[in-house]
Amino acid sequence: MGGMEFNKIFAAILVAGIIAMFGGFLAKQLVHPHSLEKEAFTIEAMEESAGGGAAGPTGPEPILALIATADAAKGEKIAKACAACHTFTKGGPAGVGPNLYGVVGGPKDHMAGYAYSGALLEVGGNTWTYAEMNKFLYKPKAYAKNTKMSYAGLKKGEDRAALLAWLRTQADSPKALP
Repeated sequence: MGGMEFNKIFAAILVAGIIAMFGGFLAKQLVHPHSLEKEAFTIEAMEESAGGGAAGPTGPEPILALIATADAAKGEKIAKACAACHTFTKGGPAGVGPNLYGVVGGPKDHMAGYAYSGALLEVGGNTWTYAEMNKFLYKPKAYAKNTKMSYAGLKKGEDRAALLAWLRTQADSPKALP
């Protein structure tokens, strides 16, 4: 390999490097990424306990006192996520999950013709009390391991209370507040 060929290869590599650097500089000037002011959707995750100390509470905090003052309008907004699988109108059809009209205070297998897994009846009796619904909505798979419901759950007590306040209005005779 002669001196001239070496110079050509070195010049080609040098020019390619300069073009790559210029391309990177130009890209930074043309593209201005921005951060969102707030997250579009918040994913709630379980917090890990640090250092192997005592674990925090494993179940939901009691929300019976919150239900009476909860915002049912907020609960209706939260229920929009449930509407992907459930309906709420009187006599409404089942979706992936059963219709939830009259569910608060009603039997856990309240919708005739829906193929329930049977897992809900194995836990906490046959009636959807406020306390049982609180436990279920917190984390359905922890409440009834073999339930068909694949929803991760509502971790915030205020959200569960608001949803229950709204769900209780979806009945001919709403269940009395606790």
